[in-house]
Amino acid sequence: MRKYVLKKILFAIPILIGITIIDYLFMSYAGNPLQMIHGPKVSQAAVHAKEIEYGLNKPFYIQYLVWLNQILHGNFGYSYKSFQPVSDLIASHVGPTLLLMGSALFISIALSIPVAIYSATHQYSKGDYTIVTASFVGTSIPSFFSALVVIYLFTVKLGWLPSSGMSTLGENTQFGDVLRHLLLPVIVLVAATMGSNVRYIRSAMLEILQKDYLLNARAKGIGRFLVINKHALKNALIPIITVIGMQIPLLFGGTVIIEQIFSWPGLGLLTMTAVLNNDYPVIMGVCLLTAVVVLITNLLTDILYAAVDPTITFK
Repeated sequence: MRKYVLKKILFAIPILIGITIIDYLFMSYAGNPLQMIHGPKVSQAAVHAKEIEYGLNKPFYIQYLVWLNQILHGNFGYSYKSFQPVSDLIASHVGPTLLLMGSALFISIALSIPVAIYSATHQYSKGDYTIVTASFVGTSIPSFFSALVVIYLFTVKLGWLPSSGMSTLGENTQFGDVLRHLLLPVIVLVAATMGSNVRYIRSAMLEILQKDYLLNARAKGIGRFLVINKHALKNALIPIITVIGMQIPLLFGGTVIIEQIFSWPGLGLLTMTAVLNNDYPVIMGVCLLTAVVVLITNLLTDILYAAVDPTITFK
């Protein structure tokens, strides 16, 4: 396994470098961060001095190599807007994102598995048709639209739940208060991911339920509960792990819009603010972190495959 992990890491390094080059190239053509300091009281000489200070007067490839050299020395740079270290900004915002993403992922998987099993074991029934239809509807509705709907229902009309922030302003942060602020964005993310999860796990269960060894188990008189929840579900773990492996990067990178709508103080809100201000160091720091999370998730998914299926070996 050590050789396999080392091989995956060595293979991931050029991919990571390629991703950062593409991100840096797109970012450099998106706009100049010095535009935010333009104004009637700002001289062209002052703008030019800042351009030299930030190294923006150099060619693209020189800027990228300077940035890459700083990253290799553990220096993520400083925000052009707040002048804070990028590492500190990411550290202060990654916690809320992990809380939101982790809660949505756990609830989505916990609900998807029993719903998908019921749908697979009651194929072509009214319940199955209802679940499949609801899955397609949930997948088809954009998350930003769902967010606006739940805000209108639970905040504007009913007044039950807050729609912005992570805690109530002017009050000490408490678990119950954070939970109330967390509910709406989690509901939206669960609705956005549960539909695809249910369809994927249902398809895997339908395929496994037709295997010969399960048909033999039924013929031997093993109870329906044991056949489904012990034998079939055990062999469906790989598709479930695949679902989790796909959802983590999607949630990590896809919470930008949700965090923006709900003013959730996570990486998504930080990223959107940095994009609007052309804050290069912050954008590149978040992009690098996202790429690393995706690569680590893929590696852990491969390792879990071998853990649940002894027939899978590493080469």
